[in-house]
Amino acid sequence: MKKLVILGAGTAGTMVVNRLSKILNSDEWKITLVDPDPVHYYQAGYLFIPFGMHTKKDVIKPKRNFIPPQAQLIQSSVEAIEPDHNQVALADGTRLSYDYLIIATGTDIHPEETPGLAEHEWGKTIHSFYTLDSTMALTEKLRTFDGGRLVLNIVETPIKCPVAPLEFVMLADWHFRERGIRDRVEIVYSTPLPGAFTKPIASKILGDMLEQRNIIVEPDFYIERAEPDQKKIISYDEREINYDLLVSIPLNKGADVIGKSGLGDELNYVPVNKHTFLADGHDNIFVLGDATNVPTSKAGSVTHFSIDLFSENFLRHIAGLEMHPNYDGHSNCFVESGYGKAVLIDFNYNTEPLPGMYPLPGVGPMTLLGETEMNHWGKLMFRWMYWNILLRGGDLPLPSTMSMAGKWAA
Repeated sequence: MKKLVILGAGTAGTMVVNRLSKILNSDEWKITLVDPDPVHYYQAGYLFIPFGMHTKKDVIKPKRNFIPPQAQLIQSSVEAIEPDHNQVALADGTRLSYDYLIIATGTDIHPEETPGLAEHEWGKTIHSFYTLDSTMALTEKLRTFDGGRLVLNIVETPIKCPVAPLEFVMLADWHFRERGIRDRVEIVYSTPLPGAFTKPIASKILGDMLEQRNIIVEPDFYIERAEPDQKKIISYDEREINYDLLVSIPLNKGADVIGKSGLGDELNYVPVNKHTFLADGHDNIFVLGDATNVPTSKAGSVTHFSIDLFSENFLRHIAGLEMHPNYDGHSNCFVESGYGKAVLIDFNYNTEPLPGMYPLPGVGPMTLLGETEMNHWGKLMFRWMYWNILLRGGDLPLPSTMSMAGKWAA
């Protein structure tokens, strides 16, 4: 019997175990899924909690609810991956052998990597919304924040859900206006990028939206350290930004076990073929979701689109056939902007976000790079689709590769 081991039962691991359980013969394949946490987190929903749009119960469910009966779930952390021996070592000393390995260990924040960030003011005047605990602390802080300078700082890219920081500052603008205190709050968006986003057309449009909301943009800011007692962050070129409340997007890194096992780059992301997700130098290891080094967004849509195409390629690979290099970096992201509206962007490795209509050319109903109520409802609907369709390995009527139909030059 062939053995498939999947490391990580987050978004990518859960999606792929459901997909492959449907197409691999259970008499011929043993599928084992390894993850230390019994809770599945809908991380895209964290952003909404501080603004009263979601609650804690909206973003957590038991992982076992989403694991198919054909797969064995082992609740354990992974101590080492041993590709030379086709083995995985677990925390309790158990060793799992595999014929094929799928790594879906994700990415996490590391505030301790930035001097001064994770010290005595973490959770007091310095917050984040990239874990559930930090989100809940930030929610309480915003409830009592009555004025001052709110600074959002992105330490370094890549980050999970790269539009989330933009969403946060625009939702904060809306939140403070609803409370009637926007005139007492200065909002600053501090980023290592040269503008609001990585691609020029989207950066211009999103940057204009920030300007219209009187949100100050501090571009090209590479933070070197925080000085929490003085309430300021300092860049490598000695620029200083003062704050009363700092919302940090700390350094994102892949799982420590990736680095310890010699499989990762300097940020513990695994180098892969960006079209097939086969790990460099390994013929029986694939990497999915945020654990890869592919040059596109670390976002749920990337995981969904890539796994749509990966499943067929996996069958081809185990049959000894050449895989189709068909994943093109397709990603789309809703950018919640407050006031019941959102923007939608759609792009891939080679094509930046462009204006247009999605998914039906000329019809939509979503508007690309336009701020609409329909986009907002699309964002809110995604939570139901995530829990009920995507995690369970279901299909959405959307193309997995990007189409230029319905798009036009800005």
